[in-house]
Amino acid sequence: MSTYTAPRTNFGQPPPGYVAGIGRGAVGFTTRSDIGPARPAAGGDAPPGFAGAEKKAANYGDANFDKFSGFNENLFGGGKLDAEDIEADKVYAAIDRRMDSKRKIRREERVKKEMEEYRKKRPKIQEQFRDLKRGLGGLSEADWESIPEPLDYSRRHRKKTSRIQTFTPVPDKILRQAGLGAGQSQYASGMATPATGMMTPAGWSTPTGFMTPGARSGFATPAGWQTPSGIGLRSGWATPAGYATPAGYQTPGFATPGAGRKDLTQLGRARDKMLGIKLDRVADSVTGQTVIDPKGYLTDLNSSVKVQSSSDLQDIKKARLLLKSVITTNPKHGPGWIAAARLEQETGRLVVARNLIMKGCDTVPKSDDVWLEAAKMHSKENAKAILAKAIRYIPTSKKIWLAACKYEGTIEAKKAVLRRALELIPHSVDLWKAAVELENPDDARVMLSRAVELIPTSVELWIALARLETYKNARKVLNRARKAIPTEPQIWITAAKLEEANGNIQNVETIISKAVTSLAAHQVVIDRDSWLQEAEKAEKGNSKITCQAIVRTTIGIGIDPQDQKNTWLNDAEHYQSRGSIETTRAIYAHLLAKYPAKRKIWEKAAQFERQHGDSGSLDALLKKAVHYCPKAEVLWLMWAKEKWVSGDVTSAREILKQAFAANTDSEDVWVAAVKLEVETKEFARARGLLAKARERAGTERIWMKSAILERRLGKLQECENLLQSGTARYPSFDKLWMMLGQLHASRGEIEAARKAFRQGVKKCPKSTALWLCYANLEVDQKQYSRARSLLETSRMKISKDAELWLAAIQVEEKAGNKKVVKQIMAKALQECPSAGILWAHAIATDPPPARKSRSYDALKRCSDDPNVFVSVAKLFWLDGKQRKARNWFNRAITVNPNLGDAWAWFYRFEKDHGRKSKIQRVLKKCIEAEPTHGKRWCVVSKDVFNSGLKTEEILKLVEQKLPTDLFAT
Repeated sequence: MSTYTAPRTNFGQPPPGYVAGIGRGAVGFTTRSDIGPARPAAGGDAPPGFAGAEKKAANYGDANFDKFSGFNENLFGGGKLDAEDIEADKVYAAIDRRMDSKRKIRREERVKKEMEEYRKKRPKIQEQFRDLKRGLGGLSEADWESIPEPLDYSRRHRKKTSRIQTFTPVPDKILRQAGLGAGQSQYASGMATPATGMMTPAGWSTPTGFMTPGARSGFATPAGWQTPSGIGLRSGWATPAGYATPAGYQTPGFATPGAGRKDLTQLGRARDKMLGIKLDRVADSVTGQTVIDPKGYLTDLNSSVKVQSSSDLQDIKKARLLLKSVITTNPKHGPGWIAAARLEQETGRLVVARNLIMKGCDTVPKSDDVWLEAAKMHSKENAKAILAKAIRYIPTSKKIWLAACKYEGTIEAKKAVLRRALELIPHSVDLWKAAVELENPDDARVMLSRAVELIPTSVELWIALARLETYKNARKVLNRARKAIPTEPQIWITAAKLEEANGNIQNVETIISKAVTSLAAHQVVIDRDSWLQEAEKAEKGNSKITCQAIVRTTIGIGIDPQDQKNTWLNDAEHYQSRGSIETTRAIYAHLLAKYPAKRKIWEKAAQFERQHGDSGSLDALLKKAVHYCPKAEVLWLMWAKEKWVSGDVTSAREILKQAFAANTDSEDVWVAAVKLEVETKEFARARGLLAKARERAGTERIWMKSAILERRLGKLQECENLLQSGTARYPSFDKLWMMLGQLHASRGEIEAARKAFRQGVKKCPKSTALWLCYANLEVDQKQYSRARSLLETSRMKISKDAELWLAAIQVEEKAGNKKVVKQIMAKALQECPSAGILWAHAIATDPPPARKSRSYDALKRCSDDPNVFVSVAKLFWLDGKQRKARNWFNRAITVNPNLGDAWAWFYRFEKDHGRKSKIQRVLKKCIEAEPTHGKRWCVVSKDVFNSGLKTEEILKLVEQKLPTDLFAT
């Protein structure tokens, strides 16, 4: 029977390029399933010639594709980067940089602006607390110590009190066994009760060594539990309510964990106490004091043992290796040995440092610096031996000889060393100077005579010898010095000082002139600045004539004629600021000799003499000034005032007569003459002078002074007549209208006052003071709406006027309109952002917490306003920072010494916190400044009843009327 054989289906691997059915016209095609995945299978190899055979192939299938971001793989990861690609990358990068630089400035400005706006809305924490942090600078050490330590409020350190407490009754079996005794109980000594917190019934006694239930951690004793004496309970035990300890109950004495910690603490304290007792005993014994110093023990440790970090030690090791390589590769380099030795000395290895530097001395015996460093590292006796050895190697080193002299103990030994040094180094100026300083004058003269023979080019030795000689011999010595050193100006200056010291004043100018001529002949450059500095030195050496001669001879060297005046004025201011009075006086004298008709120079010179001279020098200067400038009214008035202040009224009148002759019908001279008569209580003469002045030099100021005098004398009708005539003749002079309105108001004639002010503001619409007077009149009459209307009209006519805005704010404050006050203040600061009086008022009216921030803004807007400075000073005054408050008051009176209110507050401050000397200093400065402005100051100074008061009296009156509240408006 035949067997069935299955047809063959596996024909093996088809040949390359085989397509089934190609013989009968079939066309081959390939599907994705035939190709398979693009990524090779794990562990498989890529076919030969595959481009990505060296690199893992990318997966570009649908599973790895995203509609938004595309393929996750790098499409061109297998491509090669050639030169064209690199060049293209550079071009694109350059374009990006160019575009970025064009937008950089605008982008940075935009970011900065956005950041500023963001910080305004959400300031940093440090910005919010800036004023508080600034205040920390004034804390004392005691204040810092009094700050309490921060406590730990974290949850893990809080006591858990809400824990539920459970109590389990003790089984009867335990109670029965407890009665059998400690030896028969199954709960032997040290064994704990099974249930935590078990409640013990009445009649139960704990056996010896038995651990009570409360000994476990966290056990809470029920309320009412009465613990027997001697029992040790853990923390947290609470006795149950109504529980009574049975008779005979005894608890063994055992230490709970809490008690153990307490015992350890006590043990540590006891150990510290015993250590202190031992230290005291050692300190009390004579021998012990040489061994242990308990008080200075830690200090000694700090000075002897230098605790260093690991990084410092590594740096030291690196430096040591580096310096070791330096002295090894170049052993003849002296600074390397010095640096290596100093490193060891700084690290506390003094013995190593000494050995190292001595090795350096042996290696580099010709380096004096190495020998000197070795001497410094050794004791005094060893240093002397080292320097003696150094001299054998370097006998011509002056440094070694001077150091050896310093280590000698007696004068004779020092002299011996220096004389031996001069034998070996006779041309050393330093050695000669050191030797001469140790000798008496006679021996020094002999030594200097020998020194100048050996070193004829040393100026110092020649001058020192001339100072030791007599006048005649000194002249000879200086003549010899000039021949030896013809290019040295110091010899000529010394010769001029010598002549001045011996009374030959006429020779000083000649010597300085010859000096300049001789030095120029020897091609020496004459530097005027250097010569002026020599004049300053001569002044400090009390050689005033020499100083003046140097200034007159050399001040014009190298200066163009058209620049001389300004240059010399700058020189005068410069040397005056340096405190060189005689040099400055000589410069002004030369200026006035060169420009005698310049009034400004005479004024500056007079101011200088008033500050630094005496009455005689000032009088002589002003006499010359009016001679050369007779038309300068200021000089006449200054001269007359100086005479009047000194008490010579007759001379003052005579000077004013001469001023009238030289300046006919001068308003200033007339006013000065009237003031002189008024101050001397000669009112009749003053009225006569004013009558003549109105006829001959009729000016609005003369009419005003006439009215003021009549008002002071109480003749109000004459005053009114003068004001009526004055306003008719000079309708644009606002002060006459103000005086007329105030005169009517003082009489109670309100309608007449309003009429005068109304006419005045029509004639003088730009006068701020006149508008304020009109508004104040209405405020005094409680007519706030009229005052408000007037101030609004004035602000329309005079824009951006801070005084008008301040008056409007004060009107609303008196009317009680607090909301309106804030609105007007905001508008005022917006229109007048740099007005100090507005900022000062804002600081005063703000609540105390906001004043510091407001003052900070005010200082940014008004960096040099005295009103703001006074407000800031008051803030520091309230905080108790007296030094800072005083500094700000000084700034205020320096910026504007004419502000009387600042002087009054400063005077009040010094009276409260200063010494008598400081109070007198403020008073003296105020008298010198003669302030005339200020709201509170003018109220007192312009009061009719205070006419004729001096500055000191006005200051004290203003200070008395200051409010108690520093920020009262």
